[in-house]
Amino acid sequence: MTDLKSHWENIYSKKNFEETSWFQEKPETSINIIQSLGLSKEAPIIDIGGGNSYLVDNLLDLGYSKLSVLDISETAIKKAKSRLGEKAEDVEWIVNDVTANQFSSEYEVWHDRAAFHFLTDEDKVKDYISNLKTSLRSGGYLILGTFSENGPDKCSGIEIKKYSSEQMEKLFEKDFEIVRLENLDHKTPWDAVQNFTFGLFRRK
Repeated sequence: MTDLKSHWENIYSKKNFEETSWFQEKPETSINIIQSLGLSKEAPIIDIGGGNSYLVDNLLDLGYSKLSVLDISETAIKKAKSRLGEKAEDVEWIVNDVTANQFSSEYEVWHDRAAFHFLTDEDKVKDYISNLKTSLRSGGYLILGTFSENGPDKCSGIEIKKYSSEQMEKLFEKDFEIVRLENLDHKTPWDAVQNFTFGLFRRK
C-alpha cells in the first residue's frame, strides 16, 4: 500500500506546481460554484487536498476571509504560503490526512477536487465521509470533483478510484441533497484531457 504522505512530499519536492496534471492558474469551475452559492464573504470554507492550489489565492482576491486549506503534504503547504506572502497569515493551514484529522471548526463549504479519488480503501472512504458530516454545517455545501469512469486509472503514478455521477449520487444521497452533478473535462498543462465527475451537494 502506498504511503500517501511520503508520496506527496516527494512529488511536491521534485516538481513545480505548473508541471503537475492538476495545475489550474484559475480554477474557474470551483470559483463559479462558490460564487453562485451567494454566501457571506465571512462564510468558513475549507479546501481539502488544496496544497499548492491557486483556489485560495483567488478566493482571497474575491474577499473571502475565513479560508482553510488541508493537505497531507507539508511541502505543498509551504510552497502555497511562500507564494501568498503576508496573505498566508489570513488562511488556516492544516497539514494532515483528511481521514485522520480532528476538525475543530464547522464549515459552510467543503471543497475537494484533489483528494477523494485517492482513497481506494473502503474504510478510508468511510472515515472521510464521517469527518465531512461532522465538520460541515447543516445546510452547508459539499463541492466534490473526482475522476469520472472515463478518466485515467492512475494519477501521479498511483491508483485512484473513479466515480460516475450515479456512484457519487448513491454515496451521498442519504445525507445530502444533490444540487448538480455533471461531467467536465480538465485540460492538463500539456493539453491532455481528463474527465471529471463534479458534484454540488447540500447537507440535509
